[in-house]
Amino acid sequence: MKRKPNYYAILGASEDASGRELERLYKRQAHKHHPDRGGSEEEMKALNEAYQVLHNESSRRDYDASRQRPNAQNTTMRAAPASREVGISGQVLSAVLCMILGLMLLFLVRFNGLWFLWPLSILAVGVVLFGILMAHSAMTNARAALAISNPIRRLRVAQEILFWLVIACGGYGVYLILTSV
Repeated sequence: MKRKPNYYAILGASEDASGRELERLYKRQAHKHHPDRGGSEEEMKALNEAYQVLHNESSRRDYDASRQRPNAQNTTMRAAPASREVGISGQVLSAVLCMILGLMLLFLVRFNGLWFLWPLSILAVGVVLFGILMAHSAMTNARAALAISNPIRRLRVAQEILFWLVIACGGYGVYLILTSV
């Protein structure tokens, strides 16, 4: 079903505008958008339709009522994101498992001298990066689950800095382990 346009916006009027004000705005807009003055025919049709509906009190009441009630065909079902269904602990567990698996693959390739399996090391780095992304998502969702008045929510920048500092230190530690042998 086609949705009705916002006639108030077309006329540039507020919803509590009087009939006289609507007429004044209509004349101003009609003067500006008339096809003889360089306006388009569609704009003028929309303007005329808006004025026809809004200047008559009964049609204006019907229009306002139709705007207030929800359109049953346009309602969408909203589902919680999968991250909220799994929960914070599930996200953290998944992130830890991804990082452990990725690091095990990376160390396997490096310490067993299997350099011909270099695509496996690229996969391992990708799995570790995915784990980092999941850990960041878990941190963000945990912060969003807190009440707005919670003081921890105000420390977003500090949490981000601390998170990325831990990731950088961990990455440097892995680098030191990989280059030590």
